[in-house]
Amino acid sequence: MKDTNKAILYAAIAVLSWSTVATMFKVALRNFTHFEMLLIASFTALCIFSVTMTIQRKWALLSSLPSRQWGKFALIGLLNPVAYYLVLFKAYNLLPAQVAQPINYCWPIVLLVLLAIFAHQQIPALKYIGMALSLTGVVFISLGGTGLQGEGLPVGGLLLALLSAFLWASYWIVNNMNKHIDSTVTLFLSFLFGSMYLLIASFFVGVNLHSIPGVLSSMYVGAFEMGIPFIFFGLAIRKTDNSALINQMCYLSPFLSLFFIHLVLGEHIYITTYIGLFLIVFGIVFNEYIIKYFQRKRDPINT
Repeated sequence: MKDTNKAILYAAIAVLSWSTVATMFKVALRNFTHFEMLLIASFTALCIFSVTMTIQRKWALLSSLPSRQWGKFALIGLLNPVAYYLVLFKAYNLLPAQVAQPINYCWPIVLLVLLAIFAHQQIPALKYIGMALSLTGVVFISLGGTGLQGEGLPVGGLLLALLSAFLWASYWIVNNMNKHIDSTVTLFLSFLFGSMYLLIASFFVGVNLHSIPGVLSSMYVGAFEMGIPFIFFGLAIRKTDNSALINQMCYLSPFLSLFFIHLVLGEHIYITTYIGLFLIVFGIVFNEYIIKYFQRKRDPINT
């Protein structure tokens, strides 16, 4: 199989994995609290990254990391998986999956704002159009179908979903500072520290992991949200000579997710969800691709 075909296959595995996890979040939360779910999911992902480190023979890379870098990963582990997934899973606990998932997906817009504030990266005027489209999509989804009939969704859940987007954008910025470090090593260390924090916290919070369906669904989350898709997506990026295509495939994930949410959870997908998700994704695509396309058309020499 050619590398290009392998890249598409690997990306498809990642996208399909991410498409199913919103549904499995809700399944796991029927049996466990959001903390119990994360505890098992995080250790599952850690096991997957450990196996990957062994297969790829990357354990020796750990010894070359300076002690200061280990300290950074100790802090990153607090951000992801601990803070990010605790907030995200709690949002799913409070909201329908069709609402929590698209709002969380608007993190690239949040990232744009954070880079402008903290990295002093100027936002091009046209990108405000994409931001406005995505934020309008969030408003539509926040109506949640029932909102049109006067029954609002929990404000706390909506704020947590937005906070999860903020936390993931923050993680992206912090993690981008470590792009000189192997991606598998980065994931392994983040989840090593994060899993240790969760294990220590479990002695104070108290957990009850006696539900077999809860354990299995939480392990699924760890495997197909946190572990396997990141590995395969990384492989896809390394194999492809068209990274734009691989990145664009990710935009299929939220739409496929609605199919699984309806099929497995039985949620009636509201028209506001379809409209809102389209606006969110189109706003992101507008900022990432359409603006660049017109810039190249306008100034082909410099671009």
